[in-house]
Amino acid sequence: MTAQDAYLIIDVGTGNVRVAVAQPDGQILQVEREDVHYERDSQYPESIYFDPEQTWGQILRLAKKALANSVDVTIRAITATSQREGIVVVNRDGQSLIGMPNIDHRGREWENDIANKDWIYNLTGRYPTSLFSALKLVGLRQRRENLWQEVVTFLSISDWVQYQLSGIAGYEHSQASETLLYDVAAKRWSPDLCTTFSIDTSLLPPLISSGTVLGKIHESVATELAILPETLIIVGGADTQLAIRSTQPSIDDVVIVSGTTTPITKIAAHYVTDDQQRTWTSRHTDADSFILEANAGVTGLNYQRLKEIFYPNESYETIEQEVIASEHSQCIAALGSLLADEKTPLIRGGFLFNTPVSHQLTRGDFVFATLWDIACSIYENYKSLCEVSPHSLDYIWACGGGVQSRVLRQYLANLTRKKIIIRDTYRQASVVGGVFVCNQALGLPDPEPSTLESLVPNDEARFMDLYADWKRVRQTFKTLS
Repeated sequence: MTAQDAYLIIDVGTGNVRVAVAQPDGQILQVEREDVHYERDSQYPESIYFDPEQTWGQILRLAKKALANSVDVTIRAITATSQREGIVVVNRDGQSLIGMPNIDHRGREWENDIANKDWIYNLTGRYPTSLFSALKLVGLRQRRENLWQEVVTFLSISDWVQYQLSGIAGYEHSQASETLLYDVAAKRWSPDLCTTFSIDTSLLPPLISSGTVLGKIHESVATELAILPETLIIVGGADTQLAIRSTQPSIDDVVIVSGTTTPITKIAAHYVTDDQQRTWTSRHTDADSFILEANAGVTGLNYQRLKEIFYPNESYETIEQEVIASEHSQCIAALGSLLADEKTPLIRGGFLFNTPVSHQLTRGDFVFATLWDIACSIYENYKSLCEVSPHSLDYIWACGGGVQSRVLRQYLANLTRKKIIIRDTYRQASVVGGVFVCNQALGLPDPEPSTLESLVPNDEARFMDLYADWKRVRQTFKTLS
């Protein structure tokens, strides 16, 4: 049998590492995954990190397993995607010192030291907080001085994976948008922003473009993975942008990317900022377009954790059936999602229901309340996005594992009064985006898009009443924060 050409796609998310083998036509042959291992850093109140060498070992192990379980394939190219805002710092010998994920907030103590925050927002498209990479570097410098003295460069996690594969350092533009050191409109590093955070410009790697060839695989890695030494390493990008790309949207399309968090995004032809600083603007993975974003924060993770409590062994089909039966429940939740219009986050949340506890209250009521909280949070952020950049089209794209719930997709249609459309590749959206990136670099056409489902709005009045209930419950929990 003739071996089929294929790609290796490496995806380092917030919760897990995935390695997939996929064909140029978008067919995914194999996916292997493991949880990312994090440690607490005792030198900071809110810091978490990962050991790059351990994570690299996971990637190699998963890659070998994925390749072993893929029959008769020849890997022609490898690319990487990852969580945004996370970085790895590297020393002069090329050793990876420490990995700081997006959930690392070691720089929070120095947020209030930042001057000219309005100027930073206008240049970077995001209000400066410890979420972003520059503050992680500041925190490292302030409290881990010995380690800081070794740092000669830093890379986004996906760019670090590509560095491990090829030995070539670079920083892709969609990932650079998350650093607070990058002028998003000008598409370049900003010396003025580096001065603001006292970051020496010598630490900045060269900027590289998604969908281009970074180089060939390092000989030692090719040997370990038993793949061809001429295998190409392709520049990938941020996981949100690659997931968006998998839907093959057009300018002015809105795409909901439902994962651990839920970015609500719009493809823009021009750089857009918000006078109220509610939204982010980033570079997309193509040459010219931008991603305007409002983010609902932790959403899918809430659903996953509550599924483990209430439905540890049941299928998603069972959950869906019980949730539909609970739609008239008086159980409403507010579980800490973010709203662009709120200046302070919700730090206390929970479920609100009538007392005494009714004998009719079921586990389905709690999961319904969770999905409804996610849907309403997405809708609130969608409205904020529309205030910044109006959306007149009658549909919204959705992708990511979170929208495997048909119930959630229907709730979104009912709230937004838009059709919710998903591709048949929605569950592995960032992996499929990686396939498109490899195709671009190799000059191959992308597969024809296939729509799996389009849900239309229904039952508007009842769901608007439930939405009003949710707003009241959220406000109740806000008073406790």
